[in-house]
Amino acid sequence: MLSVRELADPVLLTLETAAITMILHLLAGVVSGYLLTGKQSVFGLIADALITLPLVFPPIATGFLLLLILGRTGFIGAPLQQMGVEIIFSRSGVFIASFTAGLPLVVKSVQSAIAAMSGSLSEAAWTLGKSRVQTYFFVVLPAIRHALFTGLILSLGRSLGEVGITLMLGGNIIGKTETVSLAVYNAVFEGNFEKAALLSTLLGILSLAMFYGLKKMGST
Repeated sequence: MLSVRELADPVLLTLETAAITMILHLLAGVVSGYLLTGKQSVFGLIADALITLPLVFPPIATGFLLLLILGRTGFIGAPLQQMGVEIIFSRSGVFIASFTAGLPLVVKSVQSAIAAMSGSLSEAAWTLGKSRVQTYFFVVLPAIRHALFTGLILSLGRSLGEVGITLMLGGNIIGKTETVSLAVYNAVFEGNFEKAALLSTLLGILSLAMFYGLKKMGST
């Protein structure tokens, strides 16, 4: 039988991770959409390739690359370590893993929606004297809103089911960096299939509730 602590710790971390990741994905979707309305630069092409990487790379390999970058000897991790900021094997590592896993799905959804848009809408706004920022927020963003929320739903699903990157960055520390997905992984590894089934059912309920909430928000 699962204790309250065994159930509460991974559930609370999963909910916290989902909330933080959704906000970051929403911001990333809005920003990427704005950048995509302009001419594509070399920097944009490189950024697009890096964002797409988690879709084509195995999660464990993606996690290992991030471990090299954000670890104590990494070119980002080392300066952060000197400032007393710990990322690897911490909750921050879990958040970064979740954000990285779902990011390509929200960005690609926005990308496809903008590519399918008629350029005449933006051109009409510019003709009326609207700036690029005004055109984006009052013309383009409302037009791609449904695609943005679809991307958020897909990215949330990917983030909730994330295991490989989280294992590398979070370390799967019970009571600290163990999400519900990792708790299922641990239960199966231990041969405790009853616990795995219960946690899987709980994860399914949480996922459906979040998906329904996002879908309602996107349809209003």
